[in-house]
Amino acid sequence: MSTKKESPLIQTKKMCKSYFNEGLETPVLFDIDLTIERGDFVAIMGPSGSGKSTLMHIIGFLDHHTSGEYLFQGQQTQKMDEDTLARIRATRVSFVFQAFNLLPRTSVLNNVMLPLIYHPTIPASERLDRVKNAIKVVGLTDRANYLSNQLSGGQKQRVAIARALVTQPDVIFADEPTGNLDSASGTHVMAALQALHKAGHTIILVTHEQATAEHAQRIIKLHDGRITDDTTAFKRRFAKDGITLIK
Repeated sequence: MSTKKESPLIQTKKMCKSYFNEGLETPVLFDIDLTIERGDFVAIMGPSGSGKSTLMHIIGFLDHHTSGEYLFQGQQTQKMDEDTLARIRATRVSFVFQAFNLLPRTSVLNNVMLPLIYHPTIPASERLDRVKNAIKVVGLTDRANYLSNQLSGGQKQRVAIARALVTQPDVIFADEPTGNLDSASGTHVMAALQALHKAGHTIILVTHEQATAEHAQRIIKLHDGRITDDTTAFKRRFAKDGITLIK
């Protein structure tokens, strides 16, 4: 008995992006062919201006592509109306940003609660349990009643990860999550993301730092708006040992 194969979580085909200003077109992304499966941990790398943040914004539903295709779980996103897109943003994707974006004079618990207040499907009776569990996952139960401005940078970023996790989204996007942190705090944050991945969550990380990207199972490199490399951790380990895999 055959079973239907599940569609990729994210798939782009010849996807392009341009910005327009007073009739002038500035191309940013060119012919992006990308497939990300549920449960993947992918790092998107590239120098400033390479298009990595633009790519993340498009596949995270914060921006629109100009041409080509973007399919989310097999559905053409260009055919989705604004109500559908807004629902996806609220329920199926979450973001962790470099600047944390926490309310400074608000407790850890209430910062993590924020995405649930207007969530269309999670009832009020479940909110507190979800929040406490998300805080526990990132190891901050003993800081739940602290104000966010009483925390270290690494702790703030782990609160941001808990806030992204609390809605149980299909994918968590992390945009330069270690960019404002010292190396020790950055290591703790990446350990938290790796733990989420091992628990089955899909993580898409944007970074310009090789050491941060190495925590992912797969690294996609962008240069001048084009994918120049897409390598798994398995192949990277062999490459470090000077071994070339035969395709």
